[in-house]
Amino acid sequence: MPTFVSHPEEVIVLKKRWGQGAADIEKYLELDGYKAVQEAIAQGPEWIVSVMKASGLRGRGGAGFPTGMKWSFVPKVSEKPKYVLVNGDESEPGTCKDHVIFLEDPHSVIEGTMIAGLAIGSKLGFIYLRGEYRYLLKIVEKAVADAYAKGFLGKNIFGKEGVDFDIITQTGAGAYEVGEESALMESLEGKRGVPRIKPPFPAIVGLYGGPTVINNAETIASVPHILMMGGEAYAKLGTERNGGTRLFGISGHVERPGVYELPMGYSLRKAIYEVAGGIKGGKKLKAVVPGGSSCPVLTADEIDVGLDFDQMGKAGTMLGSGGIVVLDETVSIVEFALRVISFYQHESCGWCIPCREGTDWIKKTLGRVYAGGGTKKDVDNVQYLAENMMGRTFCPLGDAAAMPTLGFVKKFRKEFEDYIDGHKAGTPIMTEQQLVGAGH
Repeated sequence: MPTFVSHPEEVIVLKKRWGQGAADIEKYLELDGYKAVQEAIAQGPEWIVSVMKASGLRGRGGAGFPTGMKWSFVPKVSEKPKYVLVNGDESEPGTCKDHVIFLEDPHSVIEGTMIAGLAIGSKLGFIYLRGEYRYLLKIVEKAVADAYAKGFLGKNIFGKEGVDFDIITQTGAGAYEVGEESALMESLEGKRGVPRIKPPFPAIVGLYGGPTVINNAETIASVPHILMMGGEAYAKLGTERNGGTRLFGISGHVERPGVYELPMGYSLRKAIYEVAGGIKGGKKLKAVVPGGSSCPVLTADEIDVGLDFDQMGKAGTMLGSGGIVVLDETVSIVEFALRVISFYQHESCGWCIPCREGTDWIKKTLGRVYAGGGTKKDVDNVQYLAENMMGRTFCPLGDAAAMPTLGFVKKFRKEFEDYIDGHKAGTPIMTEQQLVGAGH
C-alpha cells in the first residue's frame, strides 16, 4: 500500500514511482530506472552540468543553492579523490519527506548519486542516513547491493571500460547538528559532528580533504528525472529561478496531512486549504511554520504567498526543508516557542558561545514566562538574546534557533504579555515534568 496521500493539484515527478514497489530493482528498471545514468555516461560531465543549470533546481535541504552551479565549482583536476555525499540526515522538526523517498524509491537516490559523481569526476559516493532512520538502512543497503549485482556499481559499470563508481551507506547517531554539511563530513570521518570553519568550502576541500559535492536526498533523487525530461522542461514546472517541483510535508492541524509534490511557487493558502483539506475540525488558522522549525512563523494573514525560495524570502521567512506545520487557534504560541527553543538548546553542539549560551538562556526565560513567573522585561530579553545570536555562530544552528524565536516574539508579543499577566492561551500539551524541566 502507498505510504502517502495524493491530490489532483500535485505535479508528479519525484513521486511517479511511489506505491509501485520501486524499491525492488527489477520494478525500478521496468519504470525506466537507470536510463538517466546511462545517458549521462554517454553525454559526459559538461552535458550533465548544463542540464542541471538549465533545470533551475535549487537545494531541497533548505539553503536553496543552485545545484548545477554547486557542481560546477568542483575543480576538474584534483590531486585528491573527489566525493559525492548525500545528506539524508532529515532532522529538522516538521520535515518528513526524505524518509519516504528512501522507503519508496531508494534507487533514484543511488542513480542520482552516480550522476553527480560523473558530473564532477568522482568515483565514490556516500549516502548518510539519519540515525533514527535505521529501519531504512536495510532498504537502502539492499538497493545498493542489488545495483552492484547488476553491474551498475563497482568497476566498469554498465559494461563501460574505465567507468567506475562505488557507494557506501552510513548512519549518524541522532545529532541534528550533522545536518550541517561540514559537521556531516566530520561525522563521516569518524570525528565528533561539529562544524568546520569556512573557507575552505567543500567543493575545494571537503571530505578527507578532497573536493566534495554535498546535496540533500531530495535534490539528488530529482537528478535522474531531470535528465530524462530535460532541464528546460523541468524548469518550466516552477517559477523563475525556482525550477521544478518539490516535496512538501504538510502536518499539524489539517484534515489531510501528508507528503505532497507541488510546483515551486504554488500558493501556501491553497496548499493548506485545498491540498491538505483545510484546518481540522473547522477551527481557525492561527499560524504556519512554512519550512521546518527554523523558519520564521507566518500569521494567518500572511499566507497569500508562493512556495518558492524568493517569494518566501520577501515574506520575511524561508522555504527551508519544505516542512509546513499548520497551527490552529487552540495552540499556545508561547508553549510552541518554548518547545522549539528546547529542541535547539538540546541539539546545540556547544562549540560556540552565542549558540550554547543563547539557546540555554532563551529556553530558561521562556520557561519562566510559560510557567507564569515572567515579567515583560523577559520578552525584551528573549528578543535581545535572539538578535545577538544571529550571524555570530560557526554554523547556522544559532540562526535556526534565533529566527523562529524572533518571529514568535515580534508577531505574537501580546500573547507573551498575556501569559505574564496570568491569561494563558491555548491548550497545554506539555506535562508538568516537561514544564518544570523547561523552566529550569
